[in-house]
Amino acid sequence: MATEHSAHASKESLGITSAPLSEKPAPAREVKVIRRKLNGYVGFANLPKQWHRKSIRRGFNLNVMVVGESGLGKSTLMNTLFNRNLYSASSAAIPATEKPSAVEIESLSADIEENGVRLHLTIIDTPGFGDAINNTDSWTSIVSDINNRFDTYLEAESKVTRNTIADTRVHALIYFIEPTGHSLKPLDITFMKQVHGKVNLVPVIAKSDTMTEEEIVEFKQRINDDIITHNINIFKPAQFENDDDDTILSTQDLIAKIPFAVVGSTTAVTTADDRQVRGRSYPWGVIEVDNEEHCDFVRLRDLLVRNFLEELRERTGNVLYENYRTEKLKKMGIDQDNSVFREFDPNLKQEEEKVLHEAKLAKMEAEMKTVFQQKVSEKEKKLQMSESELFARHKEMKDKLLKQVKVLEEKKSQLEKSKTTTGDGSLQPAQKTRKGFLR
Repeated sequence: MATEHSAHASKESLGITSAPLSEKPAPAREVKVIRRKLNGYVGFANLPKQWHRKSIRRGFNLNVMVVGESGLGKSTLMNTLFNRNLYSASSAAIPATEKPSAVEIESLSADIEENGVRLHLTIIDTPGFGDAINNTDSWTSIVSDINNRFDTYLEAESKVTRNTIADTRVHALIYFIEPTGHSLKPLDITFMKQVHGKVNLVPVIAKSDTMTEEEIVEFKQRINDDIITHNINIFKPAQFENDDDDTILSTQDLIAKIPFAVVGSTTAVTTADDRQVRGRSYPWGVIEVDNEEHCDFVRLRDLLVRNFLEELRERTGNVLYENYRTEKLKKMGIDQDNSVFREFDPNLKQEEEKVLHEAKLAKMEAEMKTVFQQKVSEKEKKLQMSESELFARHKEMKDKLLKQVKVLEEKKSQLEKSKTTTGDGSLQPAQKTRKGFLR
């Protein structure tokens, strides 16, 4: 009894009540969520550790597309970002005479491991973008490649038998802006408007070491004004309620630096105080790539890899891909049926089928009545026409008979007259003057 009493008391303390088995379930009502801190240890606090072990076992993947004109340092920045030579020496420096005349899509993959965490990296390059004299529709092949990757994932997801689906969707698109110091070019605006609803767009100012700090600040302001004016959506990290103050301040500072003014270099140089750093050496000093006071490379790395890589993947799958999938299915004529997952009730289903069957019978009966009435009216018209024809023929024949009777009576009267003229009373046939019947 003491055990049962303690168990009942513990249930009441947790807000759990039990109902007798004989009672019928109560109707559905609003569920109140009770938030409590447990005094004892249950174990679900280890869920992050379980997810960590699972993630380490499966590994991660990241697909990054880089778009920009030739000579803006796209390959150098990617090599700097992941601290390894991703591009081969032959593809890193292509002579101007051998550059493609049209925009091409090239992909290269690499498996990177850091502290036991494996990352399958795919870089999608677009050589030839913006290099032609007439760049009209130069973004078509890039948009088509992004859509084809969505279509491939949708097709794999719609198969009857689904194994592990290879995620080839673009998780981030880094767009390189030429450091002109003026504003966005028409090509930049048109391209970003074409892709901002399909990818996580991250604009960067390439080779920012060619500009002074004041020019970079003014250039960023002009770019942001153009982005707001043309309603271009760029990727900005989300802020959550449970974030601490330091995380919120760091995220706000990172957002304020967009677009990022970056410098890429994998070369180790020596500073004035004899430090070996990655950067570029000039007669007036050294630009350090990993120094936040020199460029925004560290903030770009935090956005893409260190802090928000998983958020990029989630937004690609849960927002961008879902929007594309919904629009694609609607264009194919597939609409959402909200009654598909409704609880199945046999009696209700039978009543619905009965109503549908009765409606179908009533419709068929109405159609049969309409057809019957049409046939009856057509038959009546035919009978009326036949009756009128018979009356006309009867009248015509009656007129002919009356004429014949009249002619016979005239003949009869003529015969009687000729009989009275002969004295002996013998009948003398009259001389026939014409041949014919009753003429």
